[in-house]
Amino acid sequence: MFYTYILRSLSHPIQRYIGHTANLRTRLEEHNSGKSSHTSKFCPWKIETYIAFESMEKAQAFERYLKTGSGHEFARRHF
Repeated sequence: MFYTYILRSLSHPIQRYIGHTANLRTRLEEHNSGKSSHTSKFCPWKIETYIAFESMEKAQAFERYLKTGSGHEFARRHF
């Protein structure tokens, strides 16, 4: 399975991060240990939402959608 996920910063709750991965638990640990330069300044993170897909292509496509204007609004309303 492949996942598209939304993280919420515990230290700065207004901050969210959208990504995709094949291993959700490991990826969250990487974000919380500061291995990602995009998320290191807002540690720690928690998983707000994740969606499972059968293919990496679908997970990537949904991540790209969530990063658009209409995708941000969709996520705000539904997640």
